[in-house]
Amino acid sequence: MSAPDGRSAAGLPRKAPLRGGPDGREGLARPRQEAGAFRPGDAVRVKYLWPERQPLPSGLPAAHIRTPHYLRGRTGTVQAVLGSFRNPEDLAFARPAPQRVLYHVLFEQPPIWNEGEAGDSLLVEIFEHWLEPATQEEKAA
Repeated sequence: MSAPDGRSAAGLPRKAPLRGGPDGREGLARPRQEAGAFRPGDAVRVKYLWPERQPLPSGLPAAHIRTPHYLRGRTGTVQAVLGSFRNPEDLAFARPAPQRVLYHVLFEQPPIWNEGEAGDSLLVEIFEHWLEPATQEEKAA
């Protein structure tokens, strides 16, 4: 039961709208799909940025980073475009959070940790604002 202002009977904001899936069951609305700057198969580099090293004047951290440190500056291959989601780096600080495109990016494991065998890999979810196109030299490596 809902209140006239769109809140639940308990006075809480309503959750994401429900809609039927292909099998007829209801579920949460799927994320908005945006084209994004990259496509599956594109070689990308994770930007080598460290915004968490610049605290706010209050001393609190200025950033909540979802991109693993060990991948910054590394090159991988886009495997899938997962959709658009509100930026968790802003949500963590209750700031307005724009929609950002999220990707599955595949990395070869041996160069990252200097261990593993050829064919070992690491699949990571990374938001588009952390990615840039790989250079020709990186693509050839």
